[in-house]
Amino acid sequence: MSAPDKQRILYRETHSSRAVVASIAAVLVVVACAYGLLEAAVHAIGQPAWLIEPQTAAERLVALPSGISPLLLGAMGAVLAMIGLFFLLNAVLPGRRARHVLSGQGDGWNSPAVVVDDEVIASALARRARLAANVTPEQVMVVVSRRQVIVNVRPTSGVPVDGEAIRAAVDSELGEMALLPVPEVRINLASAGVIGA
Repeated sequence: MSAPDKQRILYRETHSSRAVVASIAAVLVVVACAYGLLEAAVHAIGQPAWLIEPQTAAERLVALPSGISPLLLGAMGAVLAMIGLFFLLNAVLPGRRARHVLSGQGDGWNSPAVVVDDEVIASALARRARLAANVTPEQVMVVVSRRQVIVNVRPTSGVPVDGEAIRAAVDSELGEMALLPVPEVRINLASAGVIGA
C-alpha cells in the first residue's frame, strides 16, 4: 500500500463522511429547481398553476409579513435558520470521529494502519490510573478528546493519592500507544474522597 493510499484510508477512518448531508442538500436543490421549472413551463403554455403561480408566489414574498401571523412567520424563520445552521456547521466543522491513529506500529508506510476508538484508549488509561492510585474502577473516569486526556480521580477517604504517580502511569501508557496526535494529560484529584469498602 502506498503512502497516499494509507493516508486517505486513515483520513476516512478518523473523519466522518459528508456524503449523506451533501446528498440531502443536492436533493433539496434538485426538487426546488424541478418544481420551479414545472411551474414556469405550466405558466408558459398558459395552463393553471400546479400549486402556486410564480407571479403570485413572488408577490406574496415581497408582501411579507402581511397576511401571515407573526407567530407562524417566526416559527418558519426559526425552522429555516436551524436547517441553514445544520448545513453550515456540517460544511465548516472538521467532522472528526472520536478515534486516534496508533503510530508506533512497524516501520513507516509498510506497517499496518491501526485506528483506535477514544473509548478504548480511555478504558486502558483508566486502568493504569486506577492501579497507580490504588482505587476502585468507579473512582476513576477518563475522558479522551483529540488533543487532551482528562483523568478524574476520587480518592478513598483517609488514603492519600499521589497525582504525579498517576500522571507518570498515564504518560507511560500513552507513550506505549504512540497516539497521533499526542494528547496533553491533565490529572484532576477530587477534594472529597469516597468511603472505602
